[in-house]
Amino acid sequence: MNKRNLLLAAIVAALGLGAFFFWQSSDRSANATKYKLAKVESGPLTAAVSATGTLNPVVSVQVGSQVSGQIKEILVDFNSPVKSGQLIARLDPETYQHRVRQAEADVDAARAAQGVQQAEVARARANLSNAQRDYERKKTLVEKNFISPAERDTAQNNLDAARASLASAEAQVRNGEAIVRQREAQLAAARVDLTRTSITAPVDGVVVKRSIEPGQTVAASLQAPELFVIAKNLTDMQVETSIDEADVGRVRLGQKATFTVDAFAGRHFEGEVRQVRKAATVVSNVVTYTVVISAANPDLTLLPGMTANVRIITAQKDKVLKAPNAALRFRPAGATDEKKTSPAAPSAVSPAPTSGGSGGGTAQLRERLVAELKLDADQQGKLDAIFAGMRDKFMAARDLPEAEKSRAQERNRAEIREKVAAMLTPEQKLRYDELGAQAAAARAGGGGGTGRIWIVGEDGKPKAVELRLGLTDGSMTEVVSGDIKEGGEVIVGQQAAPKASGMPGPRLF
Repeated sequence: MNKRNLLLAAIVAALGLGAFFFWQSSDRSANATKYKLAKVESGPLTAAVSATGTLNPVVSVQVGSQVSGQIKEILVDFNSPVKSGQLIARLDPETYQHRVRQAEADVDAARAAQGVQQAEVARARANLSNAQRDYERKKTLVEKNFISPAERDTAQNNLDAARASLASAEAQVRNGEAIVRQREAQLAAARVDLTRTSITAPVDGVVVKRSIEPGQTVAASLQAPELFVIAKNLTDMQVETSIDEADVGRVRLGQKATFTVDAFAGRHFEGEVRQVRKAATVVSNVVTYTVVISAANPDLTLLPGMTANVRIITAQKDKVLKAPNAALRFRPAGATDEKKTSPAAPSAVSPAPTSGGSGGGTAQLRERLVAELKLDADQQGKLDAIFAGMRDKFMAARDLPEAEKSRAQERNRAEIREKVAAMLTPEQKLRYDELGAQAAAARAGGGGGTGRIWIVGEDGKPKAVELRLGLTDGSMTEVVSGDIKEGGEVIVGQQAAPKASGMPGPRLF
């Protein structure tokens, strides 16, 4: 009996130990960290800037009135095609017709007065001629002592008075001529105002807006009121879109763009960047710039005022190695993004440096230049001397105010590029320029710089991989270099550990 009890106790103890170890191993397996993985792909990559804008005609002319009056007749309506010089509306001309008649009467009166003044000139000339003959006659008689010198002096005074009268009459004639010209100018102005009661189209186009009705009074005392808006050519439209200041640096003239409108879902329209306006718009401390994009409209499908969803292609590559942006954002628990960089602002010495941020360290940059340009020992020594010589300048730039800091750093970067280019051979300079073009393309795509992704190591733990990045489309980023290949799996997230069920551990009794 004792042996049987001992055997039963041994069996129970064995079962308890087995259940305990099974529960422990299950718990460890449940708590093991699991990661979400994605593959590194190879394919095309397009970087773009997205925004919304408004469709408008390229040339839109506001037609107003230079004179006031009551609208008597409207000859066009919305969507009416018009030709340059075509009569489109008419104001009541009666008031201006009376002004023309009054001005004509004023001209006639001025000309009549001028005729009277000319007759006065003729009479003054006759009086002058008579006074001249009388003076000559009395002068001769005085010389012969037939009359006294006093009569000669009187004749002289009469002669001078006649000359003054002629001069006055001639001045009156000139004044009359000026008055006639003045009245003629007033008549011409009255006739112009009369013609302005007829509103004509200034360009060929289509009426897209009409702001008046027959019988309405137009007041043009301070500024010309808007009567019509004529779109010169609706087959050539443009999209005026607002681009954020963070993206406007990537936009260049001639870049391709596509846009959609809500009225035609699923249809994509094409255009290109025609203008980047330098005038900034600030709304609630948000700075935007207007970018004008051409929009061909041969079938007149697009209408003015439509809202366009624009996508401007800033950079494009046919085949690149690209990694998910989620992998670049992922950081395992306890990992940091700190990188040891030299105080010499290494990004400044890159072939085509970006405007800020670190570029991966002076040593890392040196290794890249040596490898890409195949620098010999003498050139490597010169490169080290350039880096060392610029270190103090970059350190000094770091202490400047923010407004001056970027300008100082850009000057330093330009100086380094010039010094590096000066020590290169012609073949090396070509490669150096290629590196600069690649960096510029990366900046145009909103990418560039370095990054870090994580893969699952052989021990099942995350392992960091440093990468040099290129352009990005917002979801994928180009991998320029790094220890990763196409098809490689990278960590994009971490699966949440299953919650404990709350059930107690295994019980034997």
